[in-house]
Amino acid sequence: MYNIAICDDEQDFVAELEEMIRKYAGETGIEIRTVTFKNGLELTECNKIELDLIFLDIQMDTMNGMEAAKRIRKKDEKVSIIFLTSLAKYALAGYEYRAWNYIIKPIAYVRLKNELDKWLKNYRRDDKKYILVQNGEGQHRIDLNTLRYLETYNRNVKLHTDKGGIISYKKMRELEAELTEAHFLRCHSSYLVNLLFVKRVGKLELELTTGEKLPISQPKRKLVMEKLADYWGDRL
Repeated sequence: MYNIAICDDEQDFVAELEEMIRKYAGETGIEIRTVTFKNGLELTECNKIELDLIFLDIQMDTMNGMEAAKRIRKKDEKVSIIFLTSLAKYALAGYEYRAWNYIIKPIAYVRLKNELDKWLKNYRRDDKKYILVQNGEGQHRIDLNTLRYLETYNRNVKLHTDKGGIISYKKMRELEAELTEAHFLRCHSSYLVNLLFVKRVGKLELELTTGEKLPISQPKRKLVMEKLADYWGDRL
């Protein structure tokens, strides 16, 4: 069972999107439950159901989608967000909140079907949600959705998470092997980055959604560009 929310103040559009999701569920045999919200405030105040995916309109009168996404990310790092908008320029800002993708309204069924196909493929494939690391303070369970990048730190590795830095006694190559299938990429001999957080790429530098900048070594630049193109391409 997948729980999918639709948050939009245009009720005719909500009804149409909900009907398309039901059609998709019927065609694929996948069990999907939908829940609807009229605005961002209503969505952020709901704690009765654990959501897997949110279709979130950007332009709403009572708390817009960006503000709603900001609040959602403070309490839920895992839920996927697909922004809905009539103007592409608004959607690009949504990647700051680690949006899965954005869709320009109105939505054709074939577009929705392709988007759900890609989302479910990734959602099912990404079984690895966390890693365990050991240090002098004990064992730590690190949620991969909060892990931005790893950095060689003296003889250890420092994991940079949304809640601060955590030292791991494992070697970088050991952690890289654990994270290869979870969209992490070695951009430099001293850095391993979570592609989920990459905002843009320069000649020899990556910029993250947090504003942090990581180096790209010249020998790895071609591979970095190829992997990013593949990763971003899956979300378009």
